[in-house]
Amino acid sequence: MAKSIMQTEKRCYVCGTTYNLHDHHIFYGTANRKQSEKHGFKVFLCGRHHNLSNEGVHFNPDLDMRLKRECQAKFEETHSRDEFMKIIGKNYLD
Repeated sequence: MAKSIMQTEKRCYVCGTTYNLHDHHIFYGTANRKQSEKHGFKVFLCGRHHNLSNEGVHFNPDLDMRLKRECQAKFEETHSRDEFMKIIGKNYLD
């Protein structure tokens, strides 16, 4: 289990609260969830921004895409786009 490449503090990535935090795998589905765990493609989200409201990433495609893009950009600070594509199989930045 890798730590998040997106954040070092245990707080909601969207609003910053430390209350009611959930671990969110940015790339999900059976295969991608495992890759998210392995490579640290995850963030802490409060319930409101995870799955307990319409603002949550599971119901808000704009937030979902924002997290995917920011995660890929962060990964590519130290790795190549080709490496990302081999792991996730899709480019979110172009």
